[in-house]
Amino acid sequence: MPDSGEKAGQKGVPNSVLAVFAPFEAWSEWLRNNMGNMTASPGSNGEEAEAVPEGATASDSLMSAMQKLSDSPDNLMGNIIPINWMEISQALQTLHERQMSDPQRTMQVATDYNRRLFETTMKVWSDTASRFSGLPREEEEEEEEEGKPDKRFSDPEWESNPYYKMLKETYLLTSEYILKEAEETDDGQDTEEEKRLKFHLKLFVEAMAPVNFFLTNPAAIKRAIDTRGMSLADGARNLASDLEEGRLSMVDSDAFEVGENLATTPGKVVYRNELIELIQYEPRTERVYEVPILFIPPWINKYYIVDLSPENSLVKYLLEQGFQMFMISWKNPDASMAETKFEDYMTLGPLEAVDVALEITGADRVNPVGYCIGGTLLAIMMAYLAAGDDEERRKLGPPTFMVSLQDFSEVGELSVFIDEPQVEFMEMQMMERGYLGGRNLYNVFNLLRSNDLIWANVINNYLLGQKPPAFDMLYWNSDSMRQARDAMSWYIRNTYLENNLVKPGKIEFNGRPLDLGEITDDIYAVGAEKDHIVPWRSAWQISKLTSANTHFTLAAGGHIAGMIAPPQKGKGYWTSEEAISYKTAEEWRENAEEHEGTWWYDFTEWLAPRSGEQVEPPQVGSEKYPPIEDAPGTYVRETHATEAKAVSLAEQEGARAGSQVGRQGAEFAKEGARAP
Repeated sequence: MPDSGEKAGQKGVPNSVLAVFAPFEAWSEWLRNNMGNMTASPGSNGEEAEAVPEGATASDSLMSAMQKLSDSPDNLMGNIIPINWMEISQALQTLHERQMSDPQRTMQVATDYNRRLFETTMKVWSDTASRFSGLPREEEEEEEEEGKPDKRFSDPEWESNPYYKMLKETYLLTSEYILKEAEETDDGQDTEEEKRLKFHLKLFVEAMAPVNFFLTNPAAIKRAIDTRGMSLADGARNLASDLEEGRLSMVDSDAFEVGENLATTPGKVVYRNELIELIQYEPRTERVYEVPILFIPPWINKYYIVDLSPENSLVKYLLEQGFQMFMISWKNPDASMAETKFEDYMTLGPLEAVDVALEITGADRVNPVGYCIGGTLLAIMMAYLAAGDDEERRKLGPPTFMVSLQDFSEVGELSVFIDEPQVEFMEMQMMERGYLGGRNLYNVFNLLRSNDLIWANVINNYLLGQKPPAFDMLYWNSDSMRQARDAMSWYIRNTYLENNLVKPGKIEFNGRPLDLGEITDDIYAVGAEKDHIVPWRSAWQISKLTSANTHFTLAAGGHIAGMIAPPQKGKGYWTSEEAISYKTAEEWRENAEEHEGTWWYDFTEWLAPRSGEQVEPPQVGSEKYPPIEDAPGTYVRETHATEAKAVSLAEQEGARAGSQVGRQGAEFAKEGARAP
């Protein structure tokens, strides 16, 4: 291997510094020998670059290898572990180049790293010697994040076995070093490119945890020995099943069935159109508040996240507090709905549901609740009605926004996946299919929490050979939905890309310009402290976008667990004076008061006096809208499983035809059926 110091762009760098990157150089050398020798980029050393081999990239061997891997049709593991190794490789190389640009600083960092590694090594072996000799051990200081132990290393061997202890400490130290270097070499920039680099470095660090590999996972090795290898056979079967299914299993799918032990709150479907079913729930108290709640769930998910098993059901809880409840259940789109517009989701969705709920109950208004992008749709609907006449405006009472975005200027790590090139690629996929497959969003949300939603399942399913857990939230998470082409394209561009909702008059529907500032009713908004999808500071911004008095609550937990917090599981929440009293979210947080329990208490206390008098419960359905079927209805049950017969028929037809067209049609049908 040629001297690294002679390479372009590295002249003058001491060999002692380059030694720190010896593993990287050795890796690149191996790839050059095995994947084809790549030349430098044109102009980097004053020479013209040689022709690039077919299937390779014009950067270097590492990029070439990653590109070949990602483009390979045999890359089935990409469906199981949807990590973009090309992006990770680019992030590692960018970090490497930054370090090489400042040799003196890099030498100081390397010296500090080696010193800490030496100290860690000495401490591990000193503790081991003390344990074997019966001497008292030095007290260990817990420095885990937020005072909580890293559950990836919960097996006792990670502490008692010096080999595993050293492996763990080396991994944690190296991870800290990589992520810290990304922060300290960014020149104070906060660009989308920087966010993407840091995100993929975090994915790399999480992927490289020794617990993710059989030979460095003591629990997996012990289980293989205890089961005489059966765990390995079971893990292989689990992997083969997931490869066939095209996705990572996160939950025991046989443990749940919608309508049997999920979404079981009694009610009736009282209305159905091409886009929604409307469920009216049976009252659970002798008297009810006269103003009903209309719940608008996100159309990218099934509604039963708020009606999981009975002990976790927000619907059941609200009914028991005396509220009337109506629930929108969205249709799972297919190719026939490609031209469904975003405004259809408003007019055929909550606007239609409002009229039905008012007719059945005889109330003069409904109190709408929007969850996630259901809340975004709710804000759009309220601005739309505010631009109409007073009669329309009065149909809606004070709204509630659960972890919802209206201002998309700061969307957290989701921004990594949303830029013009990626949106154009998504639109190309939708042009071919007529919809966005549920797997796309499923993979994105899993990558935001790869330790919990990817690697924990890889370990459990494949290394330990165990069945996935039976967990209602994970079952819902896996039961994702497709997205209608035109509506999804409009939504992504007008929110995440252009942030048009906060620009008065920028968006118009049916000739009505939308202005969030025209919303004047009281607002209840709740964010989640650890939300990766809707950062709570962004959720708080609604207090500055409308003319309403906003009561903002911050719940402990994340996007899902923070919201689904029944009394027995509530981890606390924060409240303060009306949010409009503060200039920033940070100022609000500094003045907020912490409470024990669940934010559900605070919500019902706020909502009750805005829900009218308590009256005799109305009947379920009416003469105009008689009950159609029992809840949870038909639309919520539409999944890839219901299309299996269509796939089978398409495959048989393709086989009989014996044509390339037939085979392609079968593969297209199979892909459509497997898309959640």
